[in-house]
Amino acid sequence: MTSYFSGPLPGAGGVNFVADHGTGVTAETTILLVRHGETPWNRAGRIQGWAPTRLTDRGRQQASRLGQVLAAEYDIDRLVSSDLSRTRETTAQIRQGGVDATPVFDRSWRERHMGIYQGFTREDLHARFPSFAIENGAVALEETPEGGEAFGELYDRIQTGWSQLCDDADSETVVVVTHGGPITVVLAALKGQDLITAVEEHHISNCSVTAVRPAKNDILRENVQPFDNPSDS
Repeated sequence: MTSYFSGPLPGAGGVNFVADHGTGVTAETTILLVRHGETPWNRAGRIQGWAPTRLTDRGRQQASRLGQVLAAEYDIDRLVSSDLSRTRETTAQIRQGGVDATPVFDRSWRERHMGIYQGFTREDLHARFPSFAIENGAVALEETPEGGEAFGELYDRIQTGWSQLCDDADSETVVVVTHGGPITVVLAALKGQDLITAVEEHHISNCSVTAVRPAKNDILRENVQPFDNPSDS
């Protein structure tokens, strides 16, 4: 069994990489994990993966409003983002909202690559290819989409990205603009959850903030949209 599970089976033990969070972390280090703004595929319930989807008007408003809140509530030292289109656009809107930090784009924080199944709804994918449904436990986590990656490969990427982030963090406050999958992986590690439980329990909202103090694995905020959500027009 691959090393990204702490238990003998994918569903049997808590994920364990956060304890090895790097030498740069202090008690003041704060990491703000942000999911990108709404996209047309979010509205349609389609799996995005690495697809070059853009934000809706609502998604851009979400990101701009979030930027205003982050600039008012935090002294942001650094801004890191997935390099996919929807996170780049979210990052630009966050900066327009007032976060004055030059972004660094890091592919470690991409969503899981779903290969030929990008564009499917989850219902259609699970109906046609049931092995991808999380209800199947370990099978779903080990399944690799054609042209894509297994969930464990996503985990390995996030472990690498997290370790590098913490190594460089010192006492900074860092915003990471990413996706639902990576945020779920970090939450699983912080809570000691297995990946199956984490995927079932966590449904990360667009432009939500999950605030973490990695020195003690503290979750200060989880999946919070700290602004009035724009109307769905």
